[in-house]
Amino acid sequence: MGSGTWRKAYGALKDSTKVGLANFNSEYKDLDIAIVKATNHVECPPKERYLRRIHFATSASRPRSDVGYSICSLARRLSKTKNWIVALKTLIVIHRLLREGDGTFKEDFLNYSYRGTILQIPQFKDDSSPLAWDCSAWIRTYALYLDERVECFRVLKYDVEADRLVKLPQASGKAHSRTRTLPCGDLLDQLPALQKLLLRLICCQPEGSACTNYLVQYALALVLKESFKIYCSINDGIINLVDMYFDMQKYDAIKALEIYKRAGHQAEKLSAFYDHCKRLELARTFQFPTLRQPPPSFLVTMEEYIREAPRVSTASKSLESEEQNLPSDIEDEALQETEKPVEEEKQEPAEPEEEAQPAPEPVEETEPIPAVTTGDLLNLDEEVNPLIANIEKSNALALAIVAPGNENKASTSLDLFALDKSGWELALVTAPSTHTSQPVDNQLAGGFDKLLLDSLYEDEARRQQIIAED
Repeated sequence: MGSGTWRKAYGALKDSTKVGLANFNSEYKDLDIAIVKATNHVECPPKERYLRRIHFATSASRPRSDVGYSICSLARRLSKTKNWIVALKTLIVIHRLLREGDGTFKEDFLNYSYRGTILQIPQFKDDSSPLAWDCSAWIRTYALYLDERVECFRVLKYDVEADRLVKLPQASGKAHSRTRTLPCGDLLDQLPALQKLLLRLICCQPEGSACTNYLVQYALALVLKESFKIYCSINDGIINLVDMYFDMQKYDAIKALEIYKRAGHQAEKLSAFYDHCKRLELARTFQFPTLRQPPPSFLVTMEEYIREAPRVSTASKSLESEEQNLPSDIEDEALQETEKPVEEEKQEPAEPEEEAQPAPEPVEETEPIPAVTTGDLLNLDEEVNPLIANIEKSNALALAIVAPGNENKASTSLDLFALDKSGWELALVTAPSTHTSQPVDNQLAGGFDKLLLDSLYEDEARRQQIIAED
């Protein structure tokens, strides 16, 4: 017995065992049996009678618990198998339910995909044969496409394949998809999601021995059917985008230009994908559309418009309108804050006027300081004996400067020298007098001023300093 025959027998044994367990231990016996038989190890597409049972269990008329159990059973079947036939048939069943099921199943499937990674099987591989190896690579790509299909449904809020074409009177009665009439904001959100889905679809190109496998071609036929609707939606969206392009703001125009360029590159890749599929056996039942590239001259015009487009986008416009509709409380607070500094500036000049009145007081306090320094130098402010005071009153010290012809004054000066030596010396060196408040305390005997005497001492000190430096 060859290895291939042994694997088929082992797979058939596992299927029959699971069917027997479902008959005795499952509350959803019919549903479990239908899932096992629809995804068995036989290399052929799922049978329609089992698909109808699964479809009925996931319809809107059934309880949501039945729908959840169906999704969990299919996810468990896909995650536990190591056989490429079982994995591919499970993905085909999920794809058929997404295409033919109602909107409630798509929403339930989307909610369940948030809690668990149903369609993400990057580690799946079956290396039992070269065919299994090539088919495993295509199964991983096919699962990514189905996962992106669910994500596109989340963004668009509708299924592209189930969307009906609408005839527009301004388009000469031709049928168009929903993207032909979308506003600018929704169009810029939905077109990138559709282009991601188309990119995943183009990657579903089988290679190696998988190209000639009938089961792979069956699943590829489902993908090709959806490619026509996806391309039509993108094409209508591009036409709508071009019509609104020269009225867009700069940020929106940049996004639109990127979408337009991406659409041109994807058209080339999709054309190559169609050429590859035309060589397969499944191409006999398909009529492939003719893809046209956008004119490259229009790209230059779009890029020139971006340089001159205004910078405010549609999103910022809505924010500005909301800010204009806000209450004027913020403006009132700003006005109050600006008025407060003005009032403070008005009050600040009044403060120096109040402080200007006690200003003379520190001047009066500093007046005794120079008097003390001069008294320390010459000790002229000490009290003198009564005899010296009488001599000062009679101005007897005027002999220091006696003009010729004033003999009577000279005689008085001789009398002064006839006195005790301490008389005129004490007049120069005695302690300061207590009569400091009198206006004559700055005048020495003979009419000399103390400040003048201080300047003489300072001049002499400077001359001595100059001589010492020489």
